[in-house]
Amino acid sequence: MINICIVEDELQQAELLKNYIENYAKSNDVEFNISYLPDGIDLVDEYKAQFDIILLDIQMRHLDGMAAAEKIRKVDSDVIIIFITSTVQYAVQGYAVDALGYVLKPVPYTQFEQLIDKATTRVKAKRQRVYIKVSVDDKQLKLDCDDIYYIESQRNNVIVHCKEQDYVTAGPLKRFEEMLATHGFSKCHNAYVVNLSYVEAVQKEEVLLSNDTALPISRAKKKEFMAALTEDIL
Repeated sequence: MINICIVEDELQQAELLKNYIENYAKSNDVEFNISYLPDGIDLVDEYKAQFDIILLDIQMRHLDGMAAAEKIRKVDSDVIIIFITSTVQYAVQGYAVDALGYVLKPVPYTQFEQLIDKATTRVKAKRQRVYIKVSVDDKQLKLDCDDIYYIESQRNNVIVHCKEQDYVTAGPLKRFEEMLATHGFSKCHNAYVVNLSYVEAVQKEEVLLSNDTALPISRAKKKEFMAALTEDIL
């Protein structure tokens, strides 16, 4: 099921988009959960990254689509945004918020179908990957597990060490250990859960990662960690 939201202040236009989505769903055997909001302000109010795709009208009364997209991007870098607009002048600004594309009104089905097809393909590809959601500074972030080197316990918090940057979120570490146990992660120490795909070597009392990080490995965890590492390699 793909969660898609139509944000459009013209009811007739919103109905047209809804019909287009339903036609595409029938023709391509895709299931959509369709939501409708009449204004950008309704979208950003208590937004919780609940949509996969947003069809966003640029010109709306209270909060225009571009401003709404900028606010959404601050809390959700993953959602696919497609602009619905009356003029190319506004649509080209969509690159600043990483929009997939735009459709000009009156919306032709052929162009709409091409963008929705591209969007659904992208959603399906993302779902084949494994993500975790973490709360950082009152924002819900969706982190790709392939980008995580290791997770570190620090007092009441944990630090998620990723390729681009580190994220501090609420603990305990055990929650992450249980969440990622079946996705190629293992605990080498009471304070560290490691992505096994980045382990370069285990020597003496250390685990060496591909980013040149050296982590301690405890005697109590070594046997279990080595077993998990061997299984991951096989």
